[in-house]
Amino acid sequence: WSDGSALTAADFVYSWKRAAAPETAADYSYMLNGIVGYPDNLNVTADGDDKLTVVLTAPCAYMLDLAAFPTFYPVKQSVVEAAEGFKDASGAIIDAGAWATEAGFVSCGAYMLESWTHNESMVYVKNPYWYDADNVKIAKLEFMLSADDTAIFAAYQAGNLDFIDTVPTDEIKNLKSNPEFHIIPNLGTYYVTFNVGSPLFEGKTVEQAAAVRKAISRLINRQYIIDTVGQCEQEIATSFIPAGMADGHGGVFKTSDAEFAYPVGNGYFAEEPSEADAIALLESAGYKFTDGKLDASTPLAFEYITNESTGHIAIAQCIQADLAKVGIVVTIKTVDWDTFLAERKAGNFDVARNGWLADFNDPINMLEMWTTESGNNDAQYGRGGSAAPAWAEFDGLIAQIKASTDFVEREALMHAAEDILMETGALCPIYYYNDLYMQKANMSGFYASLFGTKYFMYCDIAK
Repeated sequence: WSDGSALTAADFVYSWKRAAAPETAADYSYMLNGIVGYPDNLNVTADGDDKLTVVLTAPCAYMLDLAAFPTFYPVKQSVVEAAEGFKDASGAIIDAGAWATEAGFVSCGAYMLESWTHNESMVYVKNPYWYDADNVKIAKLEFMLSADDTAIFAAYQAGNLDFIDTVPTDEIKNLKSNPEFHIIPNLGTYYVTFNVGSPLFEGKTVEQAAAVRKAISRLINRQYIIDTVGQCEQEIATSFIPAGMADGHGGVFKTSDAEFAYPVGNGYFAEEPSEADAIALLESAGYKFTDGKLDASTPLAFEYITNESTGHIAIAQCIQADLAKVGIVVTIKTVDWDTFLAERKAGNFDVARNGWLADFNDPINMLEMWTTESGNNDAQYGRGGSAAPAWAEFDGLIAQIKASTDFVEREALMHAAEDILMETGALCPIYYYNDLYMQKANMSGFYASLFGTKYFMYCDIAK
């Protein structure tokens, strides 16, 4: 640990059981549900200081990927449980993360958080006890915290930052020829989420509500969004599971073959928008049209929420303009990041921008997040609503996938699960992610994963 005390297998036993425990209420607790005894008594044991034994409910091809995900990182029990605000007088947990809300906590990575001015900056210093500390060259990392990509880019241009991973949308075109500008692949999907329990769908049947959502999707000009906002050669998304994701047994999941064929080409809908298709779907849901526009007797209007970013706002404006062509009125609401996450998680929205970078390279990661009890189920599946789809079948299918020992059968089950998701229309894929960043020419050693994680521990700055 960063305080010099021993990090042992027992720390992992405590940490994994804590992450799974219902009282912790971790959004990602479901990622441990493949371990026997989940959630109350995980079958994980420490055999001495340096050996951890884990008993799984079924073979798991991506278990080592899970072990590299932050939910599985160790936390120090004495630090967690001594934190002010952790429990109330009765012993009930009131804030499981209280131990890490300010700088100075004990950790076990390459750097330690030395100071933290909330919403402004963080300063990390080298951890001398890290296992590979001898190869960490930079003694201090200073992070600027801001949602203002214009201010971030200005700080980079002024030489106050060596690395940034956002730039204003209107700067991208000119930066592409700059050798300090980089585009790298990601494994994930940018999409729009509909709240299936929203009052927007009151008075509709389950099928009509899905038709409304699918109609909205068919109006969106995805290529225009890519060309004018994304501008980094993103690929139009016609499925929620991204192109290139593994299938769990040596192949690529997004493939039409003898075992599975997508409904439309290599996806669930055509890449090109279609007002005719959208109008037909809306008419099937009870809306009336006059000269290609919604009749005043059946208006359709909703609020679209997004966080502060020139790119996200520009995408919202593109969608707003696309939907206006048939008379749908979209009001864009921009909120700060913390409020955005809280409102989306609580289901206090009609329609919201969303995105998911895979946590590991297996489709189950992007399917199990939509189970009823998942902390990442922003669409509110299984949580009520007069026009919300029944969700027990999906929940059961995910449980079956997690228990499967036949990897070919498992792939077929995952396709069936995505079919159910896409049939609801509540997930509206826009494009498959890639990422951009800028780094000064004298900086070296940086690398990033397909999952969006950025690593600075082996960076260096040439003088």
